[in-house]
Amino acid sequence: MEKLETYNLMEMTSLDVEKYLKRDDIILIPTGSNERHGRHLPLGCDSFQALEIASRAARKEKVLYTGVVWMGYSPHHMRRPGEATGTITLRGDTYRALYYDIARSLIYHGFNKLIFVNYHGSNIKVTDEVFRRIKYETGAFVAMYQHSLERQISLIKDLIEKPGDESETWKKSTWHAAECETAMMMRLRKEYARMEDAVVGTVHAPAFLGEGFEKIDGTVTVSFKGAENIYLPMEHYEFSDTATIGDPTTATEKLGEDLFERMAQHLADFIKAVRNIKVTITNRDWPERAY
Repeated sequence: MEKLETYNLMEMTSLDVEKYLKRDDIILIPTGSNERHGRHLPLGCDSFQALEIASRAARKEKVLYTGVVWMGYSPHHMRRPGEATGTITLRGDTYRALYYDIARSLIYHGFNKLIFVNYHGSNIKVTDEVFRRIKYETGAFVAMYQHSLERQISLIKDLIEKPGDESETWKKSTWHAAECETAMMMRLRKEYARMEDAVVGTVHAPAFLGEGFEKIDGTVTVSFKGAENIYLPMEHYEFSDTATIGDPTTATEKLGEDLFERMAQHLADFIKAVRNIKVTITNRDWPERAY
């Protein structure tokens, strides 16, 4: 029987994994979410994108990747009880426990360098503690590779700039369910982007704050008297009426391909750099794995 050439851990046999670990010790763990993405994109948008970027980079560098962690930390996307958004969120403690168990399992088997390829910004909010715990307990290299959207646009700025747009509204193209995410979904499968339901979305300060507050995008901050230094827990619907921040109607399949390839190549370059990092595992055993 012809052997399947794959870098997806779920498609490999234990013998394949054993052979791989004799030549490399890196593995990618794609992570996303299952949450509302405007009215026109699937709930699994973040997870689909994380998996695509990880799998492309894995093929470039011939490293393994796990199945996607499709649930994320999304309490702010639940909306009110009974409002059927379909969002599934994990509590912070649950999410940290999930990351920990995945990491300890992989380290137990012989992986030394773990890269979580994340495509849901809010997952970062709850991971520092668990990443430190993994590092301190085992000595393993553990990192989160975050997508290049929202305010982190240096990697893709040339792909999304709109010459002549003095208002720089193109900067909103990187936000929730806007041009970039819509384009990437188009690239994966055209049916994933239901453009007949797409709307341009804006943001505003939550009404409960009263006057004097402003909000410019989807971060956890609001501005007060010109200073953007107020951090507070907000529900997404309190500052975004549609769960879309920006204009999805300008998305194209070509932009989606360009974004995927740019991000995957950057991740592949990061993997090359990680290979040169010396790691000493101090504890690979995990006797607490059953309780």
